[in-house]
Order: sequence, then structure tokens, then C-alpha cells
Amino acid sequence: MDRSPKVALVTGAGSGIGRHVAVALAQNGYTLVLAGRRKEKLEATAQQLTQAHSQPLVVPADVTDPGSVRGLFARTKDTFGRLDLLFNNAGISGPAVPLEDLSYEQWRSIVETNLTGAFLCTQEAFKIMKSQEPRGGRIINNGSISAHSPRPNSAPYTASKHGITGLTKVTSLDGRKYDIACGQIDIGNASTELTERMKKGVPQANGTIAVEPRMDPADVARAVVYMASLPLEANVQFMTVMATKMPFIGRG
Repeated sequence: MDRSPKVALVTGAGSGIGRHVAVALAQNGYTLVLAGRRKEKLEATAQQLTQAHSQPLVVPADVTDPGSVRGLFARTKDTFGRLDLLFNNAGISGPAVPLEDLSYEQWRSIVETNLTGAFLCTQEAFKIMKSQEPRGGRIINNGSISAHSPRPNSAPYTASKHGITGLTKVTSLDGRKYDIACGQIDIGNASTELTERMKKGVPQANGTIAVEPRMDPADVARAVVYMASLPLEANVQFMTVMATKMPFIGRG
């Protein structure tokens, strides 16, 4: 019986949720491929993994560039021979701009990173997972609470995260015949750089500004590890992990 470590690829692994998830996966026996645009950030994550007695592969990559994505997955296959888990985590939020003032460039940048990037990585993961032995694998997409309900002035981010939900569903459907499982984790207010502004207050649907509670991103990482730990015969299709007291349920 093959007991070699499973291989996981995390995009956006240089900071925030990506870094926490990479560390948690390493602590649970995975061999990691760390992908992101900033090499120095990836190397900082890699140092934490080394402390967890894991030797990751660091691959600077841009998920919006098809050639860069192909190179990332080729390096993964050449180095480890297989891929068991893809965490599609890379994403950006963009400025809070009224819909009518949003530039085409702002729209395109966010949608290409959050949605097109996840698609490109999913496509390359399929090519590896469907042909490896043992066959199959798991893909986990980082959605958002915005995949259910928008914040004010967040058109491109919200549209991209709704798109991730559609991508998750079609990946689950098209992956069945290859033993590829796909699920989505929707995160609300994890304490990362992206949510620092919430400590000072952010716009609410009723026009007010309110401080919002946040949660430890380590708890998000534990949730991803649980999703990843299931056998391919079982799948968490959608999971929401959120700060208990954040104003989401009943929003608006």
C-alpha cells in the first residue's frame, strides 16, 4: 500500500489564508507546492513549513497568465509525480468603488484573478488528477460570504465569487468520472491583511459604518484540513466559516 505523503498545491500561499492553510496541511502530513506572485512572501511561508518538518516546492506564478499556470503544474508533476489537492485560494478584493464609477481595468483585474485564475488552475489540475495512479484528487475553492450576499460597492468581487460557486458545481459534476471531488469554503471576516479595515468600521447595507468582529484564520485552516481529510468517496460541497458575531445573518 502506497503511504507516500499526499501533494497539495496552494495558490496565494504567500500570506493570509493561503499561508495558514499551507502550514496546517504541512502539519497534517502533506507535501506542499506554494504558488504566488511574490517570491519573498512564498519563501517566508516555506520557512514556517520547514519548521513543521516539511520541505515545500516554491513556485512564483501568476494565476491570470495561462503560460505561468501551465508551468506551475508542470513543475509540480515533474517534482512529485502527482497532485492530490488543489486549494484555489489566490484572490484580490479591489477598492470600494460605486458600480457606475468602476473602471474596466478594475473589473477585469479582479475577475481575472479570482475567477479566471481558479479556472486555469482547475483545468491543469484535472489533466494531472485524471491520469495519475491512483486516479483522482480534490479541489477546494476559496469562495466568500460575498458568494451569497454582496457588500456595498463590490461589483467585481461579488460577481467573481458568485462565479466561483458556479465553477465549484461544474467541477464537481465534470470531475465525477475521474474521481475528482470539489468543494467550496466561504469565509467571513478572517483576521488577515484584507480585513484590517474592519477594525475601524466598514460600510453596511443601510448606509452606516460599523466595526465588524473577525476570527482567527487558523480556524479557517482547520476547516480546510477537515475538507481535505475526507476520502474521495465523500465531499463537503459547501462550508461557511465566519466570525460568529459578524453582521451577515440578517444583513440588510
